[in-house]
Amino acid sequence: MAILKFRIYLEEDDAVYRDIVIKHTQSFQDLHFAILKSYEFDSKHKATFFRSNDNWLRGREISFEKYEKAYVVDPLIMAEVAIGSEIRDTNQKFVYEYDFEKHWVFLVELINVSKEESSKITYPSTSRTEGIGPQQYGTKSLLGDKFADIEEKYDLAEAAEGFGTEGEEGDTDDADEAGADEETGQEEEF
Repeated sequence: MAILKFRIYLEEDDAVYRDIVIKHTQSFQDLHFAILKSYEFDSKHKATFFRSNDNWLRGREISFEKYEKAYVVDPLIMAEVAIGSEIRDTNQKFVYEYDFEKHWVFLVELINVSKEESSKITYPSTSRTEGIGPQQYGTKSLLGDKFADIEEKYDLAEAAEGFGTEGEEGDTDDADEAGADEETGQEEEF
């Protein structure tokens, strides 16, 4: 049984990616959920894959379901399509789009094919995580009203530029407390 390793890049930042290993007999729906899990996204939104070429042009669509939109050709359905059936060459590429309103776009590239199946791995699985993934809903949505409470409690707005007053005039540092003269660095005698 062939094990496929895909590298899933965030479209805006190719330094942020996840490597996912999956059996060639598993479906695009399995890959869809593995991508969402690896980036810590929920699975509440519409999603689709596009077969692609080396220039990331979108080809045949492999969709989670048939959506209310115009299609040139009816899409294939993720749950019904084995990944291995869509592999045309050794560096096959797909474009994965999630949440059509937010337009999360990921570039999916086949980077390895292996015959070695590990009994210790439950496929699909994330084999490598590189970079900090984006927040699906942004910071404000994640914290909601709690952020305003935190801001008020710690008065974060006061230090608007991100700098506090530590180290400014009037503060004493460890060297002063130890009795060292700031100008010469020598010990003062009492």
